[in-house]
Amino acid sequence: MTRFARVPRELLNWRSLRWKIAALVAMASCSVALAVGVLVHRSTLERSMSVNSGQALVALASAIGGQQRTGIPADAILHREVIPPALLRQVESTGRESTWYDDRRPDTPWMWAAGRFDGEVLAVKVEVGTDLRSRQALDRHIKIASLAVLAVVVPLAALAAELPGRRLRRVARTARRIAGGDLDARTTAAGRGGDEITEISATVDSMADTLQERLLVEQRFTADVAHELRTPLMGLVTSAGLLPESEATELVRDRVQVLRVLVEDLLEISRLDAGVEHADLRPVALGDLAADSLARTGLETRLFVAGAPVAETDPRRLDRIIANLVVNAHRHGRVPVEVTVDEATITVRDHGSGFPNALLAGGPQRFRTGAAERGRGHGLGLTIALGQARVIGAVLAFSNAGDGGAIATLRLPGGIGRVH
Repeated sequence: MTRFARVPRELLNWRSLRWKIAALVAMASCSVALAVGVLVHRSTLERSMSVNSGQALVALASAIGGQQRTGIPADAILHREVIPPALLRQVESTGRESTWYDDRRPDTPWMWAAGRFDGEVLAVKVEVGTDLRSRQALDRHIKIASLAVLAVVVPLAALAAELPGRRLRRVARTARRIAGGDLDARTTAAGRGGDEITEISATVDSMADTLQERLLVEQRFTADVAHELRTPLMGLVTSAGLLPESEATELVRDRVQVLRVLVEDLLEISRLDAGVEHADLRPVALGDLAADSLARTGLETRLFVAGAPVAETDPRRLDRIIANLVVNAHRHGRVPVEVTVDEATITVRDHGSGFPNALLAGGPQRFRTGAAERGRGHGLGLTIALGQARVIGAVLAFSNAGDGGAIATLRLPGGIGRVH
């Protein structure tokens, strides 16, 4: 149903390349048809006027010649009083035989011929309605043929534009997948043809290769640094435990603990980046798990649970996500911090200044908190929460409340039950 619902929207997108090409072809076809039609019409009209003028002059000469031979006035000859004024002035001014097309009655046109004979202006007229109807029929046929050609050419142009349009859409979909984090996506299928679309496809693939290589370098660097720091850190932890009790000792132990948490976070991120983490799914009472997670943080947090929802998820990873979100809310936001469990959705909200725009647009990034007013930190808590959410198949989204405060929404997958 989704695919069939999408097709009409694509077809009705009048700004798409398909319809622009079809409109361009239609305009070109109309221009050619109009130019050909005008040329044919004028050529036919000039030929008809020339033939009709010749017929009228022949009729005039024949009528006058017959009158001169027989001495009897010919019925076809018309005198000054009925000759059209325009034709009469033309003959009198030039003194030569002239013709004039009389279309004062469009349904019955005439071709007049007049000349001066024996000091008198005489004329005849020939009915040319048949020729007019022939030209009108020719014009209709040209219009019908032009419309028929348009009816065939425009759909064919739209179909012809569909192939490059489809390739461009494939490139766009691949670019969106790359932007969404799928750096294995490539546009190889859209890059055949040796044209500009091939060049765009190759550029997108090259960009993805470069991004993937840089990301792998960053991930390896993070993992190597964390592993290298772990050994001396253990020595620091042991040494700090042997120090005599004092205010300075407490300060050293606190800084060592902060460094230990940082290294453990870096190791966890490196495992998530490497894709070696796997979820251990089991039925979990979400309300109880959220309450236990909040208790372990030791932070004052309000919990609201709608009913007794149960989900198939990894309790250890879900606990890690909730704890990180709550700690982040207390560290970077303001109290009260509220956690709401409603069926498959867990929401963590603070009442601080909200998430920065950069985080809302691009998601959390390690070692970046985004805004000074959000407090200090390494930017790893939300990054770990997002990575653990991917492992358990959940969706973690970030937004700001209309009345102030940051909102992190975790939507768990799978069926949701309730404890009875």
